[in-house]
Amino acid sequence: MHFNIVLHEPEIPSNTGNIGRTCVATGSSLHLIEPLGFHLTEKNLKRAGMDYWKDLDVHRYMNYETFLEENRKPKVWLATTKARQTYSDVTFKDGDYIMFGKESAGIPEEILVEQPESCIRIPMLGETRSLNLANSVAIVLYEALRQNGFEGLEEKGNLHRLSWEL
Repeated sequence: MHFNIVLHEPEIPSNTGNIGRTCVATGSSLHLIEPLGFHLTEKNLKRAGMDYWKDLDVHRYMNYETFLEENRKPKVWLATTKARQTYSDVTFKDGDYIMFGKESAGIPEEILVEQPESCIRIPMLGETRSLNLANSVAIVLYEALRQNGFEGLEEKGNLHRLSWEL
């Protein structure tokens, strides 16, 4: 099972680093659409991604159009607070792309209006503007993995020093 996380013009390096670590832990690929609000060599990015960044399958694109062309117009779910349906209303499939917008503005509305049936949101109380980007990615990605039986991920946890009683 493989999913693709797409960040459209991310601005905060620690969010991108944390998302990269989540991608490594789930076998997902990370796609970054420029411009980025930081350099990929920044300390904060590497600190948030810890030593996992070297294991990340990461791809960079000059713009959204290049992303679509290079990935042959993939199935993309667009995570936005403006969507009519929630992330749990849709069915995620192997190879799907899940896109999130930049922290200050989200995905541009010009992209959203082209595919309203692909827009998904995380339910929140009315006065809440949005959740943290890294948290949002984790919520939606793990729902996609849950829908697919967490295929390929470790099924049981092991203690470090002791063992579970049977």
